[in-house]
Amino acid sequence: MRPTDLRGILQYVPQFREKTFVVAMDGAIVDHENFANVLMDVAVLWSLNIRTVLVHGASVLIRALAEESGLTPSDLEGSGVTDEKTLKLALTASNRLTHEMLEGLAAADLRAASTNAVVAHPVGILRGVDHLFTGRVERVDTRVLDTLLSSGIIPVAPPLGVDGEGGTYRVNSDAVAVALARALAAVKLIFMTTADGLLVDGALVRQIPVADLDAALRRGAVDEGLLSKARHAVEACESGVPRVHVINGHVNDGLLAEVFSNEGIGTLVYANEYQEIRPARRSDVRIIELLIHSSIESEELAPRSQESIEKQLEDFYILELDRNPIACVALHVYANEGLGELACLYVHPSHENRGIGQKMMHFVESRAREKGLGRLLALSTQAFNFFRIKGGFEEGTPDDLPPSRRAAYDDSGRRSKVLVKDLASPPPARRSTSR
Repeated sequence: MRPTDLRGILQYVPQFREKTFVVAMDGAIVDHENFANVLMDVAVLWSLNIRTVLVHGASVLIRALAEESGLTPSDLEGSGVTDEKTLKLALTASNRLTHEMLEGLAAADLRAASTNAVVAHPVGILRGVDHLFTGRVERVDTRVLDTLLSSGIIPVAPPLGVDGEGGTYRVNSDAVAVALARALAAVKLIFMTTADGLLVDGALVRQIPVADLDAALRRGAVDEGLLSKARHAVEACESGVPRVHVINGHVNDGLLAEVFSNEGIGTLVYANEYQEIRPARRSDVRIIELLIHSSIESEELAPRSQESIEKQLEDFYILELDRNPIACVALHVYANEGLGELACLYVHPSHENRGIGQKMMHFVESRAREKGLGRLLALSTQAFNFFRIKGGFEEGTPDDLPPSRRAAYDDSGRRSKVLVKDLASPPPARRSTSR
């Protein structure tokens, strides 16, 4: 979906209206030529009544200021030791970046304000090392943030925290973002960095359950450059934020493409099952027809009219991703013969090779077992290897079909391969997955 496609955007709006997003930008995003486009994306969110809070990092500018001054910062990320000179660099960098954000938001006709809503206290001494001016978020003053948001003002939070005595501490910006998202019950936390997403075992992942990401972190499989994002994504999900995104802030329209499309542009980390297989409803008839249209044209699936789908609607199931249909399947039951037919299995191309087809196949098998059926059939002209390898089907013959189905098979002229699976034995144990 193109972010400029208004119809594509509007299907998501009811889910997010009056909800809160926290968008955390690395300092390198604020200093990039695409920053103005990022703020226009924020303006779109705001226009749709999506409450948006911004957080920014400062490590890139701290490094640049240190080089100009001939200084060596004691820490860049806000998690190690922050000595006095590094704190001064962090204050200068944060104030400059915050001002640039406020200027950019004003240019986008948005009102914004920097806040001191993050209350911090010193990290203290860890493993015998005094971390000096490095802070840890103690709490978030949500009253301040809610007042700003309800007044149409976007809060901008720097990677700093203050204590009750007016002391200032350098705080990791990812930690600030997680604290704000948790305190405001945000439905999305979006990390904008210069990478395309999280790399696990050297490969870019598009969607990953928080438990799997946590396991990858424990075995050292996450790319070192984004360890902070990965760790804080896990922390956010485990503390109640349902969705965390890691995206490239240098991509034009990237924020909208991530939020308002199934595919996204980066990595989605999710805390709960975000895919749902449900029975098809009358309103899904047209959706099913549109989903399978291309596969009918390529002769992967047998032709089905809107009328035929509606007639057998109770046999169909839809898989939704955040309430958007991306796959369908049908289970036709021949009760007299104790048979079921797995039919019309389709996955949208944007979600192929993610295990969704196998998940739909296992779902139908489970439904067939629940109905007491002894055998499951599938007919295929092009995907028979998928059914054999992934589903455990064996090749049969047209004689395996019940009489009524055999007549339709002969009339179609498609000469599909007939695949069969005995359901008398219990299914093999499978690890639960949401992909």
